[in-house]
Amino acid sequence: ASWDGRYGLVVCTDSAVYAEGPARPTGGAAAIAMLIGPDAPIVFESKIRASHMAHVYDFYKPILDSEYPVVDGKLSQTCYLMALDSCYKILCNKYEKLEGNQFSIADAAYFVFHSPYNKLVQKSFARLVFNDFTRNASSIDESAKEKLAPFSSLSHDESYQSRDLEKVSQQVAKPFYDEKVQPTTLIPKQVGNMYTASLYAAFASLLHNKHNTLAGQRVVLFSYGSGSTATMFSLKLNEGQHPFSLSNIASVMNVKEKLESRNELTPEKFIEIMKLMEHRYGAKDFVTSKDCSLLAPGTYYLTEVDSKYRRFYAKKAAENGLANGH
Repeated sequence: ASWDGRYGLVVCTDSAVYAEGPARPTGGAAAIAMLIGPDAPIVFESKIRASHMAHVYDFYKPILDSEYPVVDGKLSQTCYLMALDSCYKILCNKYEKLEGNQFSIADAAYFVFHSPYNKLVQKSFARLVFNDFTRNASSIDESAKEKLAPFSSLSHDESYQSRDLEKVSQQVAKPFYDEKVQPTTLIPKQVGNMYTASLYAAFASLLHNKHNTLAGQRVVLFSYGSGSTATMFSLKLNEGQHPFSLSNIASVMNVKEKLESRNELTPEKFIEIMKLMEHRYGAKDFVTSKDCSLLAPGTYYLTEVDSKYRRFYAKKAAENGLANGH
C-alpha cells in the first residue's frame, strides 16, 4: 500500500585487479543491474535471512595511491567459511521456528555463492554439507555419515584447518554440488572475481541455465564482503508475467552472446594495460587513448583528467542510433 508507483534500481559493479602474482589471474570485472518492484518473479523470503559481521584484516586497501589490495589469502578463506557457518546456523534456526521442520540443503533447489574463485565455492557448499552432518540433518545418508564420522570430534577452529575434512566433505558433497551449485558457476568461471557483482553474476548464471524449471523453487544466496560482513538469504521464484518473466529475463540478459563478444588479449598486453593503470591511478593532467574500438556502442569513457583533477568523459556513438540492442 505504501508503493508510490516507482521502481527501485540496484546496480552492482566492480573490477577486481591484483598486483603481479598468483592472485592476478582470478581478477575480473562486471556490472549487474536489478529492477525492484511489485509482482516480481523473484521474491525475497524476508523472514529467512541471516547476517554475520566481524572485524578482521583479511582483505583491505590501505594503500591509497594504488588500486591493489592487501590480502591474507588463508585468513580470508577462513573468515569466509566462518561467516558461512554463522549465517547458515542462524538461517536454519529461523526456518525451523517458522516452519516447524528442520532445514537442510534438501530444502533449496539451488545455492548461490559469492564467488572469488570456484574452488572456494566448492569448499563452501561442502561446508554446508558438513554442517548438515553435525546437525544430523536428513539430507545426509548413512554412507555420507560414515565418511564424515572421523571428523565429528574436531573443534570448530580445527575444522577450518583440516585438509582431510575439506577433501572428504567435497567428495560427499559432489553429487549435490553438481545438481544444486554447478548451474550457478558459468559467469564466475568465465569472468573471474567481480567483487560486488560476483554473487549476482552467479545468480544470473542460474537464470540463464535453468529459467525453464525455476518456477516454484527456493534459491539460497550467500553474500560476503571482506572486513567482514555476510548475509545468507532465500528467494522464491515464479514464472511471472511478460516482460517480467523468468524466461524473458534470461532472454534480455543474453548471457551466451555477451560472453562470446569478449575480446581476447595476450598476457603481455594485459600487463601493459595494468602498468598504465598503476601509473595513472590517482594522477592528474593526462589525456587517455582515443581508441575506443573495444567498447560497446553507447559506453561512456574517460577522455581526460586535467590539472585540477577534473574528469571528462565522452560517449561512444551508438550503431544505427541504438545502444545495447535497445
